[in-house]
Amino acid sequence: MSKEGYLLIAIIVIIALIAIFVISFVLYKKTPVPKGCEDIKISDEKCKGCSNTTCELNKNMEGEHHD
Repeated sequence: MSKEGYLLIAIIVIIALIAIFVISFVLYKKTPVPKGCEDIKISDEKCKGCSNTTCELNKNMEGEHHD
C-alpha cells in the first residue's frame, strides 16, 4: 500500500474516533439523572472514610468547612 493509502486510513480512523467521542458526549449530557439521585449532596459523613486525596469532592469539602 502506498503512503497516501496509509495516510487516508489514519485520517479516517482519527475522524471516526472524534465522531465517537462527540456522539458519546452528547448522549451523556442528554441522559437524565436517575430517580433518587436528583438532590444528592456532598457531606462530611459520606466522605470521612475516603482516603482519596485527589478526589474533587474531597477538595471541594475542604474549602467549604464552616466552623
